[in-house]
Amino acid sequence: MTLAALATGLVTGLVTGCTTEREGSDAATGTSGKSGVKVAKRGGSVGAAGSACELPVAFDIAEFWKAEAVDSVDASAAGTDLAEFGDLFLHQGPVTAACEIDAKPAGKIGFLRVWTGAPGKADARTVLKEFVAAEQEASGAVYREVEAGDVTGVEVEYTTTSKLLEESKQEHAFAVTTSKGPVVLHLGGMDTGEHEAMLPAYELAKSTLHTTG
Repeated sequence: MTLAALATGLVTGLVTGCTTEREGSDAATGTSGKSGVKVAKRGGSVGAAGSACELPVAFDIAEFWKAEAVDSVDASAAGTDLAEFGDLFLHQGPVTAACEIDAKPAGKIGFLRVWTGAPGKADARTVLKEFVAAEQEASGAVYREVEAGDVTGVEVEYTTTSKLLEESKQEHAFAVTTSKGPVVLHLGGMDTGEHEAMLPAYELAKSTLHTTG
């Protein structure tokens, strides 16, 4: 995936703001932020060698969703202005965009994005908090520990608000740490309605996630 394609999907988030958070009193292992959410039908997988995106983790993706690796080379090799512009989209907190899984072929508007980082001492909760803190106009973050596949990670549910559109929408993200570095799975969407419609795909990814290599 080129920088231009990624920028198109993220440009509506370019607003300024701050982040607030609260620890979830309803934290529960093995559950999602939305109780009773169904798991989508499997359509393939990503993460393993030879897949559309080679990652420190692998997981199943929903039927008809299309995965594509994010190509950051075009930004770094371009002129200074584009490189600086691209940096806004390619990095969020301690992680960098690595894979984008498009819901449009399944008739929905949104993406499940995978972000990866360099190995370090930070745990999954710290990585996720830094990721959310870097999100524009994020608020109301609720964190919980979650068991997913063969790993234990931390999930967050929060809200982002667009000053331009004067609308708020729901977001979910899930972080794990691996020997190859942290990984964040993020589900956005055009609005909260689209987000909720895509939650089964997010649950499928989370429940099947396992480390690679």
